[in-house]
Amino acid sequence: MSVIERLTGEFSRLPGVGQKTALRLVHHLLKGSREDTHRLARSLDDLAEKIRPCRECGNFSEEELCEICANPRRDLTVLCVVEEAYEVGAIERTGQYRGMFHVLGGRLSPLDGIGPEELSIAALLQRLADSRGEIHEVILATNASVEGEATAVYLEGQIRALGPRVTRLARGIPVGSDLEYVDGSTIAQALHGRREM
Repeated sequence: MSVIERLTGEFSRLPGVGQKTALRLVHHLLKGSREDTHRLARSLDDLAEKIRPCRECGNFSEEELCEICANPRRDLTVLCVVEEAYEVGAIERTGQYRGMFHVLGGRLSPLDGIGPEELSIAALLQRLADSRGEIHEVILATNASVEGEATAVYLEGQIRALGPRVTRLARGIPVGSDLEYVDGSTIAQALHGRREM
């Protein structure tokens, strides 16, 4: 197998990258300078060698604790549970949340062989138990997919026994959309989650 075929195969393993896109990426690298290719290789090597999960929340970090867990100004009483580490960034970019995070590393999916043991659910429950009531609210920010909902329902049952309030991200109609084009499930969630004006 040639170098080009091997690299194309590696790129095609990335989410959302098919064989044709992978081949275009390889050819783009070949047309660029050697320095650009070496810089990319060094960055990938650094990623593999220097980045690890935060020991507290599971977010990716160069240090033992990520920037959020190491920040003494964060609200330690609120914990937001997300499926993947990149979702931490999505919530942080809003500038509206000042609490802590916990990354599950996926969502429950029995058909894919992903049960509670494959996720960092035990670490989450231990974290809540170790907080001795200091964490007052757990926000379940799993996705609105079937698996995300099942994960939230499972977690709610586990967390409620430990005492903190369990909340879920609101679901509803996206800003700027027309009701005519919104699916029925989204409209139902919006009706259920309506609030006083």
